[in-house]
Amino acid sequence: MSLIEAALAALAGLAILFTLVWLVQLRTRNAGLIDAVWAWTLGLLAVWYACRGPAPAQMRLLLALLGGTWGLRLGTHLFLRNHGKPEDGRYRRFREQWGAAASRNLFWFFQFQVLFSMLLSVSFVVLAWSPAEPGSLCCAAAVLIWLLSVFGEGLADWQLEQFRKDPTSKGQVCRRGLWYYSRHPNYFFECLHWLAYVPLAAGSSFWWLTLASPLIMSWLLLKLSGVPLTEAQSALSRPGYADYIRSTSMLIPWPPKRSGW
Repeated sequence: MSLIEAALAALAGLAILFTLVWLVQLRTRNAGLIDAVWAWTLGLLAVWYACRGPAPAQMRLLLALLGGTWGLRLGTHLFLRNHGKPEDGRYRRFREQWGAAASRNLFWFFQFQVLFSMLLSVSFVVLAWSPAEPGSLCCAAAVLIWLLSVFGEGLADWQLEQFRKDPTSKGQVCRRGLWYYSRHPNYFFECLHWLAYVPLAAGSSFWWLTLASPLIMSWLLLKLSGVPLTEAQSALSRPGYADYIRSTSMLIPWPPKRSGW
């Protein structure tokens, strides 16, 4: 299968699957499932391209393991976080703002995520079609970055879930663990994850294309769907969030500012 055929099949599959998720939310009135499906399918794209590309077998196996495991962990976490609970505040706000056009706009919002999945998966394509294997140092660097990012994001997610389960934390701001040093440590490690594929592409003439994925993810989280929506919701529901913004780093974990600075 050629690169173009593999990409077109991926695009069609995502468009169909995301349309099915949109149909489900028409019945449930809860759009949160798209978060889990987005992560799962992006991980599956790594596996898909690894199975279809002509790169050396070891490279494709590593790509499938890293990308697939990342997507499985994140998607499962998001599914368990949202399952059986009211619709996430971000999507409730969309419904309120869009009114009668909410269903139509959500359809295109879901399809818009298909586009970003295809853009992010460029790193997977570069690796799956790379003619050469990276050196051992590049592989070690990639695995180290991947382990740090996935473990860090998993730890941040777990700490936030433990905070939410604590009945005394209702209406409070999470400042536990990594959340003491960053307002969005999960987003920081998510951006870091996409850097893991850069050293793996060292043997490809198109290695520089792998830089697009971390840049796109950073833009998405910092400017579009991550920080702006999350912080707008938190500012409305948590009285101490304004002080949290003043004292705590937005993304990169860093000691908070002392009171009075």
